[in-house]
Amino acid sequence: MGIEPLLIVELGLLGLGAGFLAGLLGIGGGMLMVPFLTYIMSTRGASADLAVKMAIATSMATIMFTSISSVRAHHKRGAVRWDIVRRLAPGIVIGSLIGSLGVFALLKGSVLAIFFALFVGFSATQMFLDKKPAPSRQMPGTGGQFAAGGVIGFISGLVGAGGGFISVPFMTWCNVPIHAAVATSAALGFPIAVANVAGYIASGWSVQGLPQGAFGYIWLPALVVVALCSVLMAPLGARAAHALPVKKLKRVFASVLYVLAVYMLWKGLSA
Repeated sequence: MGIEPLLIVELGLLGLGAGFLAGLLGIGGGMLMVPFLTYIMSTRGASADLAVKMAIATSMATIMFTSISSVRAHHKRGAVRWDIVRRLAPGIVIGSLIGSLGVFALLKGSVLAIFFALFVGFSATQMFLDKKPAPSRQMPGTGGQFAAGGVIGFISGLVGAGGGFISVPFMTWCNVPIHAAVATSAALGFPIAVANVAGYIASGWSVQGLPQGAFGYIWLPALVVVALCSVLMAPLGARAAHALPVKKLKRVFASVLYVLAVYMLWKGLSA
């Protein structure tokens, strides 16, 4: 797979969109990146199995950079709950390593695509329902947050997302205000990404048939272009989160997610 000008344009546009959504909704952009990266790699000769796995891994790698840019903007507004980050992060790292080092390497790309589709469909439905938490519910103790972090890290590693679709609903369910939940989710994206990327590199190191520019399961050319563009847009998304009607935007984005979920489901079933 060569890096022609059209590919750079496609990856750049993807990075701009993913970065804006990362700052706006605290989702890391993975839900958008994985389907499009899968399509881009498939149209350029990668096998279905490899395209899905490398799309997930590369998407996660970009979140390392997007999360830093996004969380800086949120931190300046004092929105990040660092106490929650400290309690969730250890479980996140362990869950991420279990997912990316073990389960991810064992599963076929078609299975991961189907799991991704089902997870995205569920996440989109949750965005539409927008259920309000019970007034008395609070964040669990240290042990409960460690366990929750493990689940967030593990699932994130299988779908290539920054965990926002689990951590934001979880925190709002525990009555953390939505803007604080989004900002804290952005901060959690970094440990999720670092731990998973380490696992993707190790588990893909000896895989045969990887394209030029691959580093384990990570496709470096896509990482560079998408990360650069997403970092530029993440602060704009973070500022927009405090000014735009996020509830309405979530429902629009949920509609897009349904379409992407159908594509990934088709990709998994036809592989």
